[in-house]
Amino acid sequence: MKVTYAAFLKQQIDLAPLGVAQRTDAYPYFCTPRGANIFGWAGVDGIHFCFIRGFGEMVFAVSPMNTAPDFVHPLARTFADFLRLLLSCGDSAPLEQAWQWDNAQFSAFLAENPPGDAQKAVMAQIAMQTGLMPMEQPWQYLRDVQAAFDYSKIKYTEDYYDPDMNPDAPQKEPEWKVTFDGGFFHHRRGSRAGMELPIRKTYFWAERTWYIPAVYVCGKGLVVDFCMRADPSALLAFQKKWNLHIESEAHRSFTREERMEMEAENPLQFSFRPTLHLNGKDLRMKRGCGTSYNPCVPEGYVFECEGARVVKHNQLDPSYGWMIWRFSFLYVTKRRPDIRTLSLTLSQEAVARPGKHFQVSSPGDTVDFSHGGREYRLTVQEYEPQVMDWSKMPMKNAVYPSHYVAMTYTLSPELPDGVLQISDCAESDQPRREPPAPGQPVATSDTAVIGIIGGADGPTSIITGQTAPGKLHAACSSLHFAPAEAVEWRLIFRETEFPDTEIVLL
Repeated sequence: MKVTYAAFLKQQIDLAPLGVAQRTDAYPYFCTPRGANIFGWAGVDGIHFCFIRGFGEMVFAVSPMNTAPDFVHPLARTFADFLRLLLSCGDSAPLEQAWQWDNAQFSAFLAENPPGDAQKAVMAQIAMQTGLMPMEQPWQYLRDVQAAFDYSKIKYTEDYYDPDMNPDAPQKEPEWKVTFDGGFFHHRRGSRAGMELPIRKTYFWAERTWYIPAVYVCGKGLVVDFCMRADPSALLAFQKKWNLHIESEAHRSFTREERMEMEAENPLQFSFRPTLHLNGKDLRMKRGCGTSYNPCVPEGYVFECEGARVVKHNQLDPSYGWMIWRFSFLYVTKRRPDIRTLSLTLSQEAVARPGKHFQVSSPGDTVDFSHGGREYRLTVQEYEPQVMDWSKMPMKNAVYPSHYVAMTYTLSPELPDGVLQISDCAESDQPRREPPAPGQPVATSDTAVIGIIGGADGPTSIITGQTAPGKLHAACSSLHFAPAEAVEWRLIFRETEFPDTEIVLL
Protein backbone atom coordinates (compact mmCIF):
# COMPACT_ATOMS: atom_id res chain seq x y z
CA MET A 1 0.00 0.00 0.00
CA LYS A 2 1.23 3.42 -0.91
CA VAL A 3 1.09 5.38 2.34
CA THR A 4 -0.30 8.79 1.47
CA TYR A 5 -1.94 11.13 3.94
CA ALA A 6 -5.39 10.29 2.54
CA ALA A 7 -4.71 6.58 2.89
CA PHE A 8 -3.34 7.04 6.39
CA LEU A 9 -6.52 8.78 7.58
CA LYS A 10 -8.44 5.60 6.82
CA GLN A 11 -6.25 3.72 9.30
CA GLN A 12 -7.64 5.91 12.13
CA ILE A 13 -4.33 6.06 13.96
CA ASP A 14 -4.08 8.84 16.57
CA LEU A 15 -0.66 10.53 16.33
CA ALA A 16 -1.24 12.76 19.38
CA PRO A 17 1.11 10.72 21.66
CA LEU A 18 3.84 11.44 19.10
CA GLY A 19 3.23 15.21 19.18
CA VAL A 20 1.00 15.43 16.10
CA ALA A 21 -2.50 15.98 17.45
CA GLN A 22 -5.55 16.86 15.41
CA ARG A 23 -7.62 19.93 16.38
CA THR A 24 -11.00 21.21 15.30
CA ASP A 25 -9.95 24.84 15.91
CA ALA A 26 -6.95 24.72 13.58
CA TYR A 27 -6.56 28.47 13.08
CA PRO A 28 -3.40 29.54 11.25
CA TYR A 29 -0.74 31.83 12.72
CA PHE A 30 0.80 34.93 11.09
CA CYS A 31 3.67 32.74 9.82
CA THR A 32 1.51 29.90 8.50
CA PRO A 33 2.28 29.85 4.76
CA ARG A 34 -0.33 30.75 2.21
CA GLY A 35 -2.09 27.61 0.95
CA ALA A 36 -1.20 25.55 4.06
CA ASN A 37 -3.27 22.48 4.99
CA ILE A 38 -2.68 21.93 8.71
CA PHE A 39 -2.97 18.31 9.81
CA GLY A 40 -1.37 18.25 13.26
CA TRP A 41 -0.32 20.28 16.32
CA ALA A 42 2.56 19.71 18.73
CA GLY A 43 0.57 21.16 21.63
CA VAL A 44 3.21 23.77 22.63
CA ASP A 45 4.21 27.22 21.32
CA GLY A 46 1.70 27.04 18.47
CA ILE A 47 3.89 24.54 16.56
CA HIS A 48 1.94 22.84 13.79
CA PHE A 49 2.54 20.57 10.81
CA CYS A 50 1.14 21.06 7.34
CA PHE A 51 1.27 20.51 3.63
CA ILE A 52 1.62 23.59 1.40
CA ARG A 53 -0.20 23.92 -1.90
CA GLY A 54 2.28 23.48 -4.74
CA PHE A 55 4.69 21.22 -2.79
CA GLY A 56 2.83 17.93 -3.05
CA GLU A 57 2.99 15.78 0.12
CA MET A 58 6.12 17.45 1.49
CA VAL A 59 5.62 17.94 5.23
CA PHE A 60 6.49 21.26 6.91
CA ALA A 61 6.84 22.34 10.53
CA VAL A 62 5.63 25.87 11.41
CA SER A 63 7.10 27.31 14.65
CA PRO A 64 5.62 30.75 15.52
CA MET A 65 7.92 31.24 18.53
CA ASN A 66 11.07 31.08 16.40
CA THR A 67 12.72 34.28 15.21
CA ALA A 68 12.64 35.38 11.59
CA PRO A 69 13.35 33.91 9.11
CA ASP A 70 13.22 30.48 10.79
CA PHE A 71 9.46 30.07 11.18
CA VAL A 72 9.00 27.31 8.59
CA HIS A 73 11.14 24.25 7.78
CA PRO A 74 10.53 21.19 5.57
CA LEU A 75 10.69 17.89 7.44
CA ALA A 76 9.95 15.14 4.91
CA ARG A 77 9.64 14.75 1.17
CA THR A 78 6.49 12.65 1.61
CA PHE A 79 4.02 11.87 4.36
CA ALA A 80 5.32 8.30 4.41
CA ASP A 81 8.83 9.61 5.18
CA PHE A 82 7.33 11.78 7.94
CA LEU A 83 5.87 8.64 9.55
CA ARG A 84 9.23 6.86 9.22
CA LEU A 85 10.88 9.78 11.05
CA LEU A 86 8.33 9.45 13.85
CA LEU A 87 9.09 5.74 14.05
CA SER A 88 12.80 6.56 14.45
CA CYS A 89 12.44 9.34 16.99
CA GLY A 90 9.23 8.58 18.88
CA ASP A 91 8.10 12.23 18.86
CA SER A 92 7.80 15.27 16.60
CA ALA A 93 9.91 17.49 18.91
CA PRO A 94 13.36 16.44 17.61
CA LEU A 95 12.10 16.72 14.02
CA GLU A 96 10.91 20.29 14.53
CA GLN A 97 14.15 21.37 16.24
CA ALA A 98 16.66 19.49 14.08
CA TRP A 99 17.35 22.53 11.83
CA GLN A 100 19.37 24.15 14.64
CA TRP A 101 21.24 21.04 15.88
CA ASP A 102 24.20 19.03 14.72
CA ASN A 103 24.10 15.21 14.67
CA ALA A 104 25.55 14.91 18.18
CA GLN A 105 22.95 17.23 19.68
CA PHE A 106 20.17 15.44 17.83
CA SER A 107 21.38 12.03 19.08
CA ALA A 108 21.76 13.35 22.63
CA PHE A 109 18.16 14.58 22.63
CA LEU A 110 16.91 11.16 21.51
CA ALA A 111 18.98 9.42 24.21
CA GLU A 112 17.66 11.76 26.92
CA ASN A 113 14.04 11.49 25.74
CA PRO A 114 13.25 7.85 24.87
CA PRO A 115 9.64 7.03 23.86
CA GLY A 116 7.24 6.03 26.64
CA ASP A 117 4.72 3.22 26.64
CA ALA A 118 1.97 5.29 24.97
CA GLN A 119 4.37 6.37 22.21
CA LYS A 120 5.64 2.82 21.67
CA ALA A 121 2.07 1.58 21.28
CA VAL A 122 1.34 4.11 18.52
CA MET A 123 4.66 3.40 16.82
CA ALA A 124 3.86 -0.34 16.80
CA GLN A 125 0.40 0.37 15.36
CA ILE A 126 1.91 2.48 12.54
CA ALA A 127 4.45 -0.17 11.67
CA MET A 128 1.86 -2.98 11.66
CA GLN A 129 -0.86 -1.18 9.68
CA THR A 130 1.37 0.61 7.12
CA GLY A 131 4.34 -1.72 6.84
CA LEU A 132 6.74 1.24 7.17
CA MET A 133 10.19 0.89 8.73
CA PRO A 134 12.01 3.51 10.86
CA MET A 135 14.26 6.02 9.04
CA GLU A 136 17.84 4.72 9.25
CA GLN A 137 19.61 8.09 9.68
CA PRO A 138 16.92 10.63 10.63
CA TRP A 139 19.21 13.63 11.28
CA GLN A 140 21.03 13.20 7.95
CA TYR A 141 17.71 12.86 6.14
CA LEU A 142 16.39 16.06 7.71
CA ARG A 143 19.60 17.92 6.94
CA ASP A 144 19.54 16.82 3.26
CA VAL A 145 15.89 17.84 2.82
CA GLN A 146 16.42 21.27 4.37
CA ALA A 147 19.72 21.98 2.60
CA ALA A 148 18.16 21.33 -0.81
CA PHE A 149 15.00 23.35 -0.21
CA ASP A 150 14.49 26.83 -1.72
CA TYR A 151 12.83 28.79 1.10
CA SER A 152 12.12 31.75 -1.18
CA LYS A 153 9.35 29.69 -2.83
CA ILE A 154 7.21 29.76 0.33
CA LYS A 155 4.50 32.42 0.07
CA TYR A 156 2.93 34.07 3.12
CA THR A 157 -0.29 35.91 3.87
CA GLU A 158 -0.56 39.64 4.53
CA ASP A 159 -0.35 38.95 8.28
CA TYR A 160 3.27 37.86 7.91
CA TYR A 161 4.22 41.35 6.64
CA ASP A 162 2.21 43.24 9.28
CA PRO A 163 4.66 44.69 11.88
CA ASP A 164 1.92 44.59 14.54
CA MET A 165 1.61 40.82 14.17
CA ASN A 166 5.20 40.07 13.20
CA PRO A 167 7.76 42.54 14.60
CA ASP A 168 10.42 40.86 12.45
CA ALA A 169 8.37 41.25 9.29
CA PRO A 170 10.48 41.96 6.21
CA GLN A 171 9.64 45.41 4.93
CA LYS A 172 8.78 46.04 1.32
CA GLU A 173 11.54 47.92 -0.45
CA PRO A 174 10.40 51.56 -0.79
CA GLU A 175 9.85 52.82 -4.31
CA TRP A 176 12.62 55.04 -5.67
CA LYS A 177 10.72 58.12 -6.73
CA VAL A 178 12.23 61.59 -6.97
CA THR A 179 9.79 64.50 -6.74
CA PHE A 180 10.39 68.23 -6.49
CA ASP A 181 8.81 68.64 -3.04
CA GLY A 182 9.49 65.20 -1.53
CA GLY A 183 12.25 63.55 0.47
CA PHE A 184 14.17 60.42 -0.37
CA PHE A 185 11.31 57.99 0.28
CA HIS A 186 8.45 60.24 1.46
CA HIS A 187 6.37 62.20 -0.99
CA ARG A 188 3.21 64.24 -1.11
CA ARG A 189 0.14 62.35 -2.23
CA GLY A 190 -0.29 62.62 -5.99
CA SER A 191 3.16 64.08 -6.64
CA ARG A 192 4.69 63.10 -9.96
CA ALA A 193 8.15 61.60 -10.27
CA GLY A 194 10.79 63.51 -12.18
CA MET A 195 12.56 62.13 -15.23
CA GLU A 196 16.03 60.84 -14.40
CA LEU A 197 18.89 62.39 -16.33
CA PRO A 198 22.03 60.28 -15.62
CA ILE A 199 25.11 62.37 -14.76
CA ARG A 200 27.54 60.03 -12.91
CA LYS A 201 29.93 62.88 -12.16
CA THR A 202 32.81 62.32 -9.72
CA TYR A 203 34.82 65.34 -8.51
CA PHE A 204 37.16 66.36 -5.68
CA TRP A 205 36.43 69.47 -3.61
CA ALA A 206 37.12 70.63 -0.05
CA GLU A 207 39.48 67.68 0.48
CA ARG A 208 36.59 65.30 -0.12
CA THR A 209 35.43 63.02 -2.94
CA TRP A 210 31.95 63.77 -4.30
CA TYR A 211 29.60 62.04 -6.71
CA ILE A 212 26.48 63.28 -8.50
CA PRO A 213 24.57 60.24 -9.80
CA ALA A 214 21.75 62.04 -11.62
CA VAL A 215 19.66 65.16 -12.13
CA TYR A 216 15.87 64.76 -12.06
CA VAL A 217 13.74 66.89 -14.36
CA CYS A 218 10.45 67.84 -12.67
CA GLY A 219 7.59 70.15 -13.56
CA LYS A 220 8.67 72.91 -11.13
CA GLY A 221 12.41 72.59 -11.54
CA LEU A 222 15.45 70.34 -11.26
CA VAL A 223 16.47 68.05 -8.40
CA VAL A 224 20.13 67.19 -7.79
CA ASP A 225 21.60 64.59 -5.41
CA PHE A 226 25.07 65.27 -3.96
CA CYS A 227 26.94 62.30 -2.44
CA MET A 228 29.97 63.08 -0.23
CA ARG A 229 32.28 60.17 0.64
CA ALA A 230 33.88 59.68 4.07
CA ASP A 231 36.78 57.33 4.77
CA PRO A 232 35.92 54.68 7.40
CA SER A 233 39.21 55.32 9.24
CA ALA A 234 38.18 58.96 9.71
CA LEU A 235 34.77 57.88 10.99
CA LEU A 236 36.32 55.49 13.52
CA ALA A 237 38.79 58.14 14.71
CA PHE A 238 35.94 60.65 15.17
CA GLN A 239 33.86 58.13 17.14
CA LYS A 240 36.84 57.22 19.32
CA LYS A 241 37.77 60.85 20.07
CA TRP A 242 34.27 61.74 21.22
CA ASN A 243 33.52 58.33 22.75
CA LEU A 244 30.43 57.86 20.61
CA HIS A 245 28.57 54.58 21.08
CA ILE A 246 25.05 53.56 20.07
CA GLU A 247 24.34 52.21 23.57
CA SER A 248 25.27 55.45 25.37
CA GLU A 249 24.15 58.00 22.77
CA ALA A 250 20.84 58.81 24.47
CA HIS A 251 22.56 59.46 27.82
CA ARG A 252 25.33 61.75 26.55
CA SER A 253 25.16 65.53 26.67
CA PHE A 254 27.62 67.96 25.13
CA THR A 255 28.36 71.61 25.79
CA ARG A 256 27.85 74.24 23.10
CA GLU A 257 31.58 74.34 22.44
CA GLU A 258 31.78 70.56 22.14
CA ARG A 259 28.87 70.58 19.69
CA MET A 260 30.60 73.25 17.57
CA GLU A 261 33.85 71.28 17.55
CA MET A 262 32.04 68.04 16.69
CA GLU A 263 30.18 69.68 13.81
CA ALA A 264 33.44 71.04 12.42
CA GLU A 265 35.26 67.68 12.74
CA ASN A 266 32.51 65.22 11.76
CA PRO A 267 33.52 63.46 8.49
CA LEU A 268 29.81 63.21 7.61
CA GLN A 269 29.14 66.91 8.18
CA PHE A 270 29.82 69.67 5.65
CA SER A 271 27.66 72.72 5.01
CA PHE A 272 27.66 74.16 1.52
CA ARG A 273 25.47 76.23 -0.78
CA PRO A 274 24.91 75.07 -4.37
CA THR A 275 23.92 77.31 -7.25
CA LEU A 276 22.65 75.56 -10.37
CA HIS A 277 23.19 77.20 -13.77
CA LEU A 278 20.75 76.09 -16.48
CA ASN A 279 21.45 77.40 -20.00
CA GLY A 280 23.48 80.23 -18.48
CA LYS A 281 20.80 81.29 -15.95
CA ASP A 282 21.00 80.82 -12.18
CA LEU A 283 18.25 78.69 -10.61
CA ARG A 284 17.14 79.54 -7.08
CA MET A 285 17.32 76.72 -4.58
CA LYS A 286 13.85 76.07 -3.12
CA ARG A 287 14.42 73.28 -0.61
CA GLY A 288 16.83 70.59 0.49
CA CYS A 289 17.09 67.48 2.65
CA GLY A 290 19.81 65.05 3.62
CA THR A 291 20.52 61.56 4.87
CA SER A 292 23.67 59.69 5.85
CA TYR A 293 25.19 56.21 5.91
CA ASN A 294 27.87 55.11 8.37
CA PRO A 295 29.35 51.61 7.95
CA CYS A 296 31.16 51.85 11.30
CA VAL A 297 28.13 51.32 13.53
CA PRO A 298 26.63 47.93 14.49
CA GLU A 299 25.00 46.06 11.61
CA GLY A 300 21.47 46.25 12.98
CA TYR A 301 21.60 50.03 12.92
CA VAL A 302 22.82 50.33 9.33
CA PHE A 303 21.24 48.11 6.73
CA GLU A 304 17.60 49.09 7.19
CA CYS A 305 18.19 52.84 7.41
CA GLU A 306 17.20 55.37 4.76
CA GLY A 307 20.82 56.25 4.00
CA ALA A 308 21.68 52.61 3.31
CA ARG A 309 18.83 52.36 0.80
CA VAL A 310 20.07 55.49 -1.00
CA VAL A 311 23.61 54.09 -1.09
CA LYS A 312 22.28 50.82 -2.52
CA HIS A 313 20.16 52.52 -5.19
CA ASN A 314 23.01 54.73 -6.39
CA GLN A 315 25.46 51.79 -6.31
CA LEU A 316 27.82 53.62 -3.95
CA ASP A 317 30.61 51.70 -2.24
CA PRO A 318 29.10 50.60 1.12
CA SER A 319 32.55 50.24 2.74
CA TYR A 320 32.72 54.07 2.89
CA GLY A 321 30.56 56.48 4.81
CA TRP A 322 28.27 58.73 2.76
CA MET A 323 26.42 61.97 3.30
CA ILE A 324 23.76 62.56 0.67
CA TRP A 325 22.01 65.88 0.09
CA ARG A 326 19.05 66.45 -2.22
CA PHE A 327 18.40 70.01 -3.45
CA SER A 328 15.48 71.28 -5.54
CA PHE A 329 15.95 74.29 -7.85
CA LEU A 330 13.09 76.33 -9.35
CA TYR A 331 12.97 77.18 -13.04
CA VAL A 332 13.24 80.90 -13.86
CA THR A 333 10.85 80.50 -16.79
CA LYS A 334 7.14 79.65 -16.75
CA ARG A 335 7.66 76.66 -19.00
CA ARG A 336 10.13 73.86 -18.51
CA PRO A 337 13.13 74.75 -20.69
CA ASP A 338 15.16 72.39 -22.81
CA ILE A 339 18.46 71.58 -21.13
CA ARG A 340 21.39 72.69 -23.28
CA THR A 341 24.04 73.40 -20.63
CA LEU A 342 24.08 72.58 -16.92
CA SER A 343 26.69 73.45 -14.31
CA LEU A 344 27.09 74.11 -10.59
CA THR A 345 28.82 76.59 -8.33
CA LEU A 346 29.51 75.18 -4.86
CA SER A 347 30.25 77.48 -1.92
CA GLN A 348 31.15 76.35 1.57
CA GLU A 349 29.05 77.71 4.43
CA ALA A 350 30.97 79.28 7.31
CA VAL A 351 32.05 76.88 10.05
CA ALA A 352 31.71 77.97 13.70
CA ARG A 353 34.68 77.36 16.01
CA PRO A 354 34.82 78.36 19.69
CA GLY A 355 37.46 80.81 20.86
CA LYS A 356 38.59 82.59 24.01
CA HIS A 357 36.40 83.14 27.11
CA PHE A 358 36.50 86.53 28.83
CA GLN A 359 34.78 88.76 31.39
CA VAL A 360 34.39 92.53 31.34
CA SER A 361 32.44 94.87 33.61
CA SER A 362 32.58 98.45 32.38
CA PRO A 363 33.31 100.72 29.39
CA GLY A 364 36.97 100.94 28.55
CA ASP A 365 37.73 97.30 29.44
CA THR A 366 39.76 95.53 26.75
CA VAL A 367 40.22 91.95 25.63
CA ASP A 368 43.15 90.83 23.50
CA PHE A 369 42.87 87.74 21.33
CA SER A 370 44.49 86.07 18.33
CA HIS A 371 42.92 84.87 15.13
CA GLY A 372 44.54 83.65 11.96
CA GLY A 373 48.02 84.51 13.24
CA ARG A 374 47.08 88.14 13.93
CA GLU A 375 46.48 90.02 17.20
CA TYR A 376 43.21 91.88 17.86
CA ARG A 377 41.80 94.03 20.66
CA LEU A 378 38.19 94.27 21.74
CA THR A 379 37.30 97.53 23.56
CA VAL A 380 34.06 97.82 25.50
CA GLN A 381 32.12 101.01 24.70
CA GLU A 382 28.95 100.41 26.74
CA TYR A 383 28.13 97.75 29.33
CA GLU A 384 24.93 97.79 31.35
CA PRO A 385 22.19 95.47 32.69
CA GLN A 386 18.80 95.78 31.02
CA VAL A 387 15.30 94.37 31.42
CA MET A 388 13.26 92.82 28.60
CA ASP A 389 9.71 94.19 28.29
CA TRP A 390 7.39 91.22 27.74
CA SER A 391 4.15 93.20 28.14
CA LYS A 392 3.51 93.52 24.41
CA MET A 393 4.33 89.91 23.61
CA PRO A 394 1.36 87.50 23.16
CA MET A 395 2.53 85.01 25.80
CA LYS A 396 0.21 83.64 28.45
CA ASN A 397 0.30 81.23 31.38
CA ALA A 398 4.05 81.58 31.82
CA VAL A 399 6.63 83.88 33.37
CA TYR A 400 9.71 84.55 31.26
CA PRO A 401 13.21 85.62 32.33
CA SER A 402 13.82 89.28 31.58
CA HIS A 403 17.23 90.32 32.96
CA TYR A 404 20.18 90.48 30.61
CA VAL A 405 23.36 92.47 29.95
CA ALA A 406 23.84 94.55 26.82
CA MET A 407 27.33 95.34 25.58
CA THR A 408 28.66 97.40 22.70
CA TYR A 409 32.27 97.19 21.61
CA THR A 410 34.75 97.96 18.85
CA LEU A 411 37.52 95.86 17.31
CA SER A 412 41.00 96.89 16.35
CA PRO A 413 41.87 96.01 13.69
CA GLU A 414 38.45 95.29 12.25
CA LEU A 415 37.51 91.72 11.24
CA PRO A 416 35.44 91.03 8.11
CA ASP A 417 31.70 91.10 8.68
CA GLY A 418 30.27 87.88 10.06
CA VAL A 419 33.60 86.36 11.14
CA LEU A 420 33.32 87.13 14.87
CA GLN A 421 30.35 86.50 17.12
CA ILE A 422 30.18 86.88 20.89
CA SER A 423 27.95 84.57 22.94
CA ASP A 424 27.11 84.15 26.61
CA CYS A 425 28.59 80.90 27.94
CA ALA A 426 25.60 80.41 30.26
CA GLU A 427 22.21 79.11 29.12
CA SER A 428 19.09 81.23 29.52
CA ASP A 429 16.75 80.38 32.40
CA GLN A 430 13.74 78.22 31.56
CA PRO A 431 10.33 79.96 31.53
CA ARG A 432 8.14 79.22 34.54
CA ARG A 433 4.44 78.48 34.72
CA GLU A 434 2.39 81.40 35.93
CA PRO A 435 0.75 80.64 39.31
CA PRO A 436 -2.98 80.02 38.68
CA ALA A 437 -5.61 82.23 40.20
CA PRO A 438 -7.78 80.60 42.88
CA GLY A 439 -10.31 78.27 41.28
CA GLN A 440 -8.66 78.38 37.86
CA PRO A 441 -7.58 75.19 36.04
CA VAL A 442 -3.87 74.36 36.06
CA ALA A 443 -2.07 73.53 32.82
CA THR A 444 -0.15 70.26 32.90
CA SER A 445 1.99 70.51 29.77
CA ASP A 446 5.58 71.75 29.89
CA THR A 447 6.34 75.27 28.71
CA ALA A 448 8.73 75.40 25.79
CA VAL A 449 11.90 77.45 25.90
CA ILE A 450 11.67 80.43 23.55
CA GLY A 451 14.89 82.06 22.31
CA ILE A 452 14.28 85.77 21.98
CA ILE A 453 17.81 87.11 21.70
CA GLY A 454 20.46 85.62 19.45
CA GLY A 455 20.72 82.52 17.31
CA ALA A 456 21.28 78.80 17.66
CA ASP A 457 24.50 79.33 19.63
CA GLY A 458 22.95 81.81 22.07
CA PRO A 459 23.02 85.61 22.08
CA THR A 460 25.46 86.85 19.47
CA SER A 461 27.08 90.06 18.35
CA ILE A 462 25.68 92.34 15.67
CA ILE A 463 26.96 95.47 13.97
CA THR A 464 24.96 98.51 15.07
CA GLY A 465 26.67 101.51 13.53
CA GLN A 466 29.86 103.54 13.05
CA THR A 467 31.87 105.30 15.75
CA ALA A 468 35.06 107.32 15.69
CA PRO A 469 37.26 104.31 16.50
CA GLY A 470 35.47 102.07 13.99
CA LYS A 471 32.38 99.91 13.65
CA LEU A 472 30.22 99.56 16.74
CA HIS A 473 29.14 96.01 17.54
CA ALA A 474 26.65 94.80 20.13
CA ALA A 475 26.09 91.61 22.08
CA CYS A 476 23.41 90.53 24.58
CA SER A 477 23.75 87.98 27.33
CA SER A 478 21.34 85.16 28.10
CA LEU A 479 18.07 85.90 29.89
CA HIS A 480 17.71 85.31 33.65
CA PHE A 481 15.07 85.90 36.32
CA ALA A 482 17.57 87.82 38.47
CA PRO A 483 20.35 90.17 37.34
CA ALA A 484 23.58 88.26 36.66
CA GLU A 485 26.49 89.13 38.94
CA ALA A 486 28.95 88.54 36.10
CA VAL A 487 28.78 87.29 32.51
CA GLU A 488 31.32 84.96 30.96
CA TRP A 489 31.48 85.61 27.24
CA ARG A 490 32.73 83.37 24.46
CA LEU A 491 34.31 84.35 21.15
CA ILE A 492 33.01 82.39 18.16
CA PHE A 493 34.75 82.56 14.78
CA ARG A 494 32.86 81.71 11.61
CA GLU A 495 34.94 81.28 8.47
CA THR A 496 35.18 79.20 5.33
CA GLU A 497 38.21 77.03 4.64
CA PHE A 498 37.78 76.20 0.95
CA PRO A 499 37.25 78.36 -2.14
CA ASP A 500 34.21 78.01 -4.38
CA THR A 501 34.36 75.48 -7.19
CA GLU A 502 32.65 75.15 -10.58
CA ILE A 503 31.34 71.76 -11.76
CA VAL A 504 30.23 71.19 -15.35
CA LEU A 505 27.44 68.61 -15.56
CA LEU A 506 26.30 68.92 -19.19
